[in-house]
Amino acid sequence: MPASEPKSSELKVSGLAKRYGSVVALAPTDLDVTRGEFLTLLGPSGSGKTTLLSLVAGLTHPDEGQVFINGSDVTFGAPYERDIGLVFQNYALFPHMTVAQNVGFPLKMRRIGGAEAQRRVAEALDMVRLGHTAGRLPRELSGGQQQRIALARCLVYRPSIILMDEPLGALDRKLRDQMQLEIKRIHRELGTTIIYVTHDQEEAMTMSDRICLMNGGRIEQLGTPGELYFHPRTLFVADFLGESNLLPAVVTDVAGESIGLSLREGGGSARARIGGSPLAAGQNVRVMVRPQNLVISPGEAAPADSATATVRGRVLDVMVSGSLTKIYVERAVADGEPIVAAYPTRRAAGEFNLGQQVALRWHEADAVALAE
Repeated sequence: MPASEPKSSELKVSGLAKRYGSVVALAPTDLDVTRGEFLTLLGPSGSGKTTLLSLVAGLTHPDEGQVFINGSDVTFGAPYERDIGLVFQNYALFPHMTVAQNVGFPLKMRRIGGAEAQRRVAEALDMVRLGHTAGRLPRELSGGQQQRIALARCLVYRPSIILMDEPLGALDRKLRDQMQLEIKRIHRELGTTIIYVTHDQEEAMTMSDRICLMNGGRIEQLGTPGELYFHPRTLFVADFLGESNLLPAVVTDVAGESIGLSLREGGGSARARIGGSPLAAGQNVRVMVRPQNLVISPGEAAPADSATATVRGRVLDVMVSGSLTKIYVERAVADGEPIVAAYPTRRAAGEFNLGQQVALRWHEADAVALAE
């Protein structure tokens, strides 16, 4: 069977950079987004994600570098020349216009009217399942409905790329979950390229084909949610994306992608996978183990099995957070951070008591060693 052709780039960013005086908002950055991809720009405040989105949208001009959309250089082109749609957190609906008039406004600006405009407006409203609201004013709709109307207004003129800047930030948790499903459904049905900005790690993991995790105006790591979660290349990625335990250790030996470790706090030896840059014997590292990959046992002695590491301590706290129960364990080191273990809340949380001595263990495949 012949190999499938690689997807073409819808968006290409080459050496794009932006500075404000001595502040580097975005260091020279390269990025390719393929046609139909859902890419999320994720990172803390000031990481450069909104700056990058603004440069792609044409709302800001770069100090250097280029932006290509569908092969055309649009670096200094106006936003309306870029074949993009924008969806913001604040909806930006016209309060004096009906829903249908709001959705049809971009068509009016493009001199598309009559039956064609009416058909497109009806299709866009049906796409977001709000066709019955066409005659209403924005103030008569809920926050979630207003955000869906803002999305319909973007879809109505069929842009090749949709840019979304924290579109669900103003919604409560339940509405956000519902809107995430709606946006993913629309993305699957239309195959439109979406670039989505958020600081919510869970939202990024749920919705994205790839995540571009940014830090200090640079791309820290780019990859699928699974790649960033299970194979972080830096301590920042390991710490930012999902909950993690980062245990200090020293490398004792290196055998391919497997390394031996001596845990610095609490003693003991372990093995882990190498994450990111190569490591050498004697090097200080942090061992990342996710809470759900820790096996916790009562008593100080760990059961004999294929686990490669054991850490002992006492139960500091037990927290039931819905579907997960978390056990916080204080190691026998005064300045050591507590270790968190997690398991589904199908067992009684009372199995472990405050102050109880426990043993925590993990397997080599579930641990990643990263240079400090």
